[in-house]
Order: sequence, then C-alpha cells, then structure tokens
Amino acid sequence: MAGDASFDLAAAGLRADGAELAVGIEVLASKLELALPHATRVTRRAKRFLSKDKVVEAIEVTLGECRYALTVRGGDVDAARAQEVRGIVIKRETLELHAWVRALAADLGEQAQTSAAARDALARLLG
Repeated sequence: MAGDASFDLAAAGLRADGAELAVGIEVLASKLELALPHATRVTRRAKRFLSKDKVVEAIEVTLGECRYALTVRGGDVDAARAQEVRGIVIKRETLELHAWVRALAADLGEQAQTSAAARDALARLLG
C-alpha cells in the first residue's frame, strides 16, 4: 500500500531516543485518537507531581481481532500485538517499535480495502 511509506515517515521520530521519542509518541497518540476515536485508547499521566502537563503512558488500538499496545516507561517503550478471539488473547507477540507501527498501518490498510470507515481513518492518519 502506498500510504505505508507516508505513515512510516510520519512515525520516524519514534525511532529516536529521549525527547524526540517522547514527542514522536505524543504525535502518534494524537493522530491515532483523531483517526480512530472508537478504536484507540490513550492513557496519560502527569509529567511531574501536581503538574497539569500530561505525557502519554500507554496507547492501545483495537483493529478487528488485533490489539496493539504501546507502553512508555521513562525512556523505554514496550510494543506488542495480541490476537483476540471473543475477548480471549490467543497469541501475543512483542514487536520492535518500527515493526509495531508498520504492522498497525498494514492492518489498517487491509481493513481500508473493505471498509469506508477504515479508508477515512487511514486518510486522516496519513493526512
């Protein structure tokens, strides 16, 4: 799919470390919340004690039977994809961050081939 390259470029900041990684995750979380509001859940926590500034702690996206989870702990990011059948996880795999982004984009692209709503979400995500 041609849009995968655009999505990879938009998520390129996720491959960096430190502040660039944090900014990249914030951007990704915002894009996913806008593009897939019913399928995305973003958990945020206060940046510091009693701070109103929030940072992304976790991102969870559910596409059909696949659930994509991204957890941020300090400078470390854990990414995983789980396959569920009737709410029961039958397979869970840990992925590298760039592989997680590519797999999410690929699954969304597959859904976009058969669903107008998924096509619109993919356009919002890439645009």
